[in-house]
Amino acid sequence: MKKSISYWSFPSDLTLAECFALAKKAGFQAVEVALPSGKNEITLESQRGDLLKVKEEAEKAGIELSSLATGLFWDFSLTSNDPATRAKAKEIVAKMLEFASYLEVDTILVVPGAVDVFFKPESEVVAYDLAYERALSTMKELAPVAERYRVNIGIENVWNKFLLSPLEMRDFIDRVGSSWVGAYFDVGNTVLTGYPEQWIRILGKRIKKVHLKDFRASVGNVSGFVDLLEGDVNWKEVITALKEIGYDGYLTAEMMPLYKADKTALIYQTSRALDFILNL
Repeated sequence: MKKSISYWSFPSDLTLAECFALAKKAGFQAVEVALPSGKNEITLESQRGDLLKVKEEAEKAGIELSSLATGLFWDFSLTSNDPATRAKAKEIVAKMLEFASYLEVDTILVVPGAVDVFFKPESEVVAYDLAYERALSTMKELAPVAERYRVNIGIENVWNKFLLSPLEMRDFIDRVGSSWVGAYFDVGNTVLTGYPEQWIRILGKRIKKVHLKDFRASVGNVSGFVDLLEGDVNWKEVITALKEIGYDGYLTAEMMPLYKADKTALIYQTSRALDFILNL
């Protein structure tokens, strides 16, 4: 398995080239880029040449690109009650698939929808059954687009009150019925209500990519997310489970917020923790 880190873990005032250089210096093999990211280096308006330049900058730094993520789905949900919002969200997925093909990454991260958005109290509440029907229909529509670009759609388990168990996530992916749609499994996001090693074994080969976070269940809210090795994740079991299912891809640390005293220290700290985890 390879060490990767999310763009969101870096200081926001850095260019992508600076992020790549810092990641390399800290001992990472790859960076997950995001839409948007850098100094307007990846935006919805980016052209093929812009993405090729990002890829070139990564190659210069000796860094691989592990995947492409976005936070836009919290504003444009695939399960929204507003048809225009749902249409915009589908456009974003299609654009990400196109961008990923230029970057030569094999997976994009997609939030499949939400019943609500816990950090946006003003957000709409969508009926769970409607969210499921809309998300399933949309994933079936987007699967051929993913196949055309030869890029996987990785559905992430997030705090969206949706696809709440590994069994439900497994069955949802199977109902989509495409090898190009799988799971982007986030370890830390499961700790409040379950065990990440169980999710891994149940999802199995459906897992396309993995996010690493740690969490203290006793806190019970978003403040429970902590640095790797400081929470309740049983990392030995997680690594054992990943090996059992034959996963040998990127482990992408998604660490937020940044340290106040030194905004780059988190990168080095995370790299050291990930070395320990990989040696379990």
